[in-house]
Amino acid sequence: MAREPRVVIIGAGMSGIAIGVTLKKAGFHDFTVLEKGSRVGGVWHWNTYPGLTCDVPSLLYRYTFAGKPDWAHFFAKGPDIQRYHEDVAREHDLTGHIRLNTEVTGARFENERWHVETADGTRFEADFLVAATGILHHPRVPDILGMADFDGPLFHTARWDHQVDPRGKRVAVIGTGSTGVQLTTALQPLAKQFSLFQRTAQWVIPAPTRLPQPAALSTLLRQAPRLNQAIFDASLLASRVLTDITLAPGPARTLAQAYARASLRLIRNRRLRAKLTPDYEPFCKRQVVSGEFFRAVQRKNVSVVTDAIERIVPEGIRTADGTVHEFDIIALATGFQAHNYMRPMRLTGREGTTIDEAWENGTFAYRMTAIPGFPNFFTVLGPNSPIGSVHLQYTAEHTGRYIISFLRRFRRGELTTAEVTEAATKEFNEQVRAAIGPTVWNTGCQSWYLDDRGTVDLWPFDRKTLTRMLREPDPEHYTVTV
Repeated sequence: MAREPRVVIIGAGMSGIAIGVTLKKAGFHDFTVLEKGSRVGGVWHWNTYPGLTCDVPSLLYRYTFAGKPDWAHFFAKGPDIQRYHEDVAREHDLTGHIRLNTEVTGARFENERWHVETADGTRFEADFLVAATGILHHPRVPDILGMADFDGPLFHTARWDHQVDPRGKRVAVIGTGSTGVQLTTALQPLAKQFSLFQRTAQWVIPAPTRLPQPAALSTLLRQAPRLNQAIFDASLLASRVLTDITLAPGPARTLAQAYARASLRLIRNRRLRAKLTPDYEPFCKRQVVSGEFFRAVQRKNVSVVTDAIERIVPEGIRTADGTVHEFDIIALATGFQAHNYMRPMRLTGREGTTIDEAWENGTFAYRMTAIPGFPNFFTVLGPNSPIGSVHLQYTAEHTGRYIISFLRRFRRGELTTAEVTEAATKEFNEQVRAAIGPTVWNTGCQSWYLDDRGTVDLWPFDRKTLTRMLREPDPEHYTVTV
């Protein structure tokens, strides 16, 4: 018997928007997107710190179905990307499906349907539940003694306090990943004194991250959409270089790592260069890209502190050597709890199994999308997603089409529930473990790519394999009820 599937999507970031548009294009309109934030955009909504810039070239950072020819910079700024997502949601008529300021606190599978609860007490029912919750939205706040004792503003960069003016102030940033590097370049010209507290040095790849996109090029691409699409297609093919670098040793990795090491010569001061030289292979962590960091960090008002932080004191930061570094502002560029996924939402599947119980020994999924014990539930960019190697919008859109295969069968009355088998999930995760071995992420560094067990939580295959695995569900890998 034919029936229309009701879908709830959790999250209106890049992935949630991709799923919504993909559903509409396939003729499915009975869906609701629940977003805890006040605007769409996900990570680009929550992060608003000075200098926020995407580390992927603008002409590549887009959906396949929504070209944008007129980026302001070759590496887009955060506010521009957030507006892009708003524009896509509006132009593809998603706004009527999205409920902002609606945080999902729990979801339970009962009587062959998902029952979704929100923080304000509103409840939703759905035949299918999709978690497009992202990975960079739960700030990781370090356990440093005395943080409540500081006399000035202290906040995580993902909750930037725009009432605080850094001009002429003594500013400390704790953390040297992409955020710490971008803040260094943005705040160094404004601050009286800027200190970067570094636990681990990062490889920084010089790139024209501040280069404006010429207006003439924007006009040309706007007037020649086929050229714009051709450039995107070529960029997508060229991005295979990053896959080659990360997945296995070879000429691409050798050349890219040589470039990273040679770039350190841009730091003229030998002592500073030594401080900023990592002791692990380039690209083992999420690669930091910046065209200004090496210049900014050598300015007279900048210091790089490598002594361990002992505690926060009212005046500032006391390091293990007993020195008290005095500051007016402290910002925590300490990243996110990247492996929480939909948690701390209470997710309860078949027979009362919770997601915490299912993931007691570590996060896992089948092909990034499905988890045994949770029928009609799918994740977008879930465990083992290609955060460091494959175009993410491409991945999210293909995940959407994979999910639609089940919706079509539901509509035709061919199934009521679909649940991935434990055997298929085990087989996939064994393939992942075998493929992780030669990747650059497995060469001995500590990074947010590693889960609590120290296992690399990334996609260790190429884009061709991803496309094949998400083309159509394998009937033998799912248990269905009619």
